[in-house]
Amino acid sequence: MEEFNVKNFLFSSSATVYGTPKYLPLDEKHPCIGDAITNPYDTIIAQSEWNIILLRYFNPVGAHKTGLIGENPIGKPNNLMSYIAQVAVGRLPYVSIFGTDYDTPDGTSVRDYIHVVHVAIGHIAAMKQFEMNCGLKIYNLGTGKECSRRAGNLATVYADPTLAAQELGWTAQRNLDEMCERRKS
Repeated sequence: MEEFNVKNFLFSSSATVYGTPKYLPLDEKHPCIGDAITNPYDTIIAQSEWNIILLRYFNPVGAHKTGLIGENPIGKPNNLMSYIAQVAVGRLPYVSIFGTDYDTPDGTSVRDYIHVVHVAIGHIAAMKQFEMNCGLKIYNLGTGKECSRRAGNLATVYADPTLAAQELGWTAQRNLDEMCERRKS
């Protein structure tokens, strides 16, 4: 990056770096897997004055109305919405819901689903932070709303998107019902 004078770096990450939640909702200060990870970017930033933004997505779903970004219901499903889409287009006969033993209201795991268009809007909002020489910033991109279930997952994981709202002026604009409805069009 130094060779090409790249001073800004926006990295798309995942909420999975948090591992098993120690508290909810998850905010950017929550420890990552390994709990005591020291951040190698701190040294880089101090030495090179780089601006690095990490966006941690919580379960992106859906597609842009053009179909250019988002999930393709033809491939192997990798989340609940993909399975639902494949049932909707007739590629699968039904959706199996696994697990009823989690410590949640319905016994299934809880997630925070975010529409891919809002992830893209979050990227644009984050890139504006580069103008302020932001150093290292971490933002959770999620709705902060809880929804149930995917097999093999932790019982409950959802975002605290407060910092992204405060510093980026970014909030998710669709609830899960709207994400599903837009998926059909």
